[in-house]
Amino acid sequence: MKTEGRNAVLELLKTDKTIEKIMLEKGAQGTLGKIFAEARRKGVRVQFVDRAVLDKESATGRHQGVIAVTTAFEYSALEELFGGENSLIVLCDGIEDVHNLGSILRVAECAGADGVVIPNAKGATVTEAVMRISAGAAEHVKVAKVPSVNRAVEELQKAGYWVYALEAGGESIYSKKLTGKVGLVVGGEDSGVRRLTREKCDGVLSIPLFGKVNSLNASVALGIAVYEVVRARLEA
Repeated sequence: MKTEGRNAVLELLKTDKTIEKIMLEKGAQGTLGKIFAEARRKGVRVQFVDRAVLDKESATGRHQGVIAVTTAFEYSALEELFGGENSLIVLCDGIEDVHNLGSILRVAECAGADGVVIPNAKGATVTEAVMRISAGAAEHVKVAKVPSVNRAVEELQKAGYWVYALEAGGESIYSKKLTGKVGLVVGGEDSGVRRLTREKCDGVLSIPLFGKVNSLNASVALGIAVYEVVRARLEA
């Protein structure tokens, strides 16, 4: 698996993941020089190459002069995400856009979520592009890949979580005190949270909209929601 971009590679170097090698553009300076120094400190092999080589190896075309090669992303078991008294878990129900998934991982990590759940099928997975878009957050937040989001909701409920779907037509998120163990389900870009999944949840929470556009981007909606959880905990 390849991780591209300066910030993403720097974050990767902070983890315990095995890095096979780092390809750096010849004449590395600035942040690239910092990456080289950190790689040397950790004993990671560094290969200096021409930019044309990086362009050929890059899946995104935005490598910023550095590509790290690692083993495949390691997913966690769902149970490994379960946290303590004030745990927060994000569930993705049909997020297909890699940009949205990368942004969701970044938001979840910044808010201190215990993990993110994604389905085996019908959704984006953690690819090189998602790693880059997450700006390294994918290296620090646990991701569980499950056969069924609906069953994952049930497992969270058994573990003491209150699970809410983020969807239009529900209770205002600002009227709910989101403390304790909380699961938030964010739906696909076009379809939203599926009906059967909504029915499995303990409630539906909505973000008030006052403009002419009738929906928010999935990662933006999640950002608003998770920080309502953060706010509730700070005020508790």
